[in-house]
Amino acid sequence: MATPLLMPKATAVWLVDNTALSFEQIAAFCALHPLEVQGVADGDVASGIMGANPIQNGQLTREEIERAEGDPSYRLKLSDPKVRVAAPKRKGPRYTPISRRNERPNAIKWLLRNHPEMKDAQLMRLVGTTKSTIDAVREGSHWNNANITPMDPVTLGLCSQIDLDLEVKRASKGAATPDEADQGTMLLSAEEALSSAERRANALEQFEFDGGDQSADRRPEREEEIDADSVFAKLKSLKGSARDDAED
Repeated sequence: MATPLLMPKATAVWLVDNTALSFEQIAAFCALHPLEVQGVADGDVASGIMGANPIQNGQLTREEIERAEGDPSYRLKLSDPKVRVAAPKRKGPRYTPISRRNERPNAIKWLLRNHPEMKDAQLMRLVGTTKSTIDAVREGSHWNNANITPMDPVTLGLCSQIDLDLEVKRASKGAATPDEADQGTMLLSAEEALSSAERRANALEQFEFDGGDQSADRRPEREEEIDADSVFAKLKSLKGSARDDAED
């Protein structure tokens, strides 16, 4: 793996100000475009950046610069670093101090009780244990099962609260989502709100239209019933008055 150049623009500023290298040579060494290097020379680019001396950084030598100045087609090469930076280690099983290894069954018991949705692989990452130990605690066949007490792994110092929350969040992604009734009021998008409003308006118009027709159909029947009763009452009163006149 090639060692990257430290502070490319700052190095380009120093090379432009302190060497006779061409723009192409500086651009090739600093992984910049020749026009960008020309902008550095004109003061249009990286005007507020202080130059970084690659010789002091151990990334170039004075002999390499002089050789490139004498041959415009020569390309500068990075010097071998004097200090080797260790490659990042691959993330393996979590190391657990010897003094706390006896507490891992207690943490496993707590996780199994309070977060049953978590997978065994997540428990192994959090506590730094093995699948056989998890199965033994779950089935109650652990050799020290009588003395196992559920305890928070964060309190025991086996993991951080951030790691625990992250694993719980990962495990909850696969869980079923609650119904809208359980979620309560939800914020709808603009399109959903408009479509819901249109459906409600159409339903209201249809309801008013149907109700108006029914009331219009029923109103004449009621009026006819009222008119018939009044007519019969008038007839009875007329007959009664006629009989009284005849008797007189």
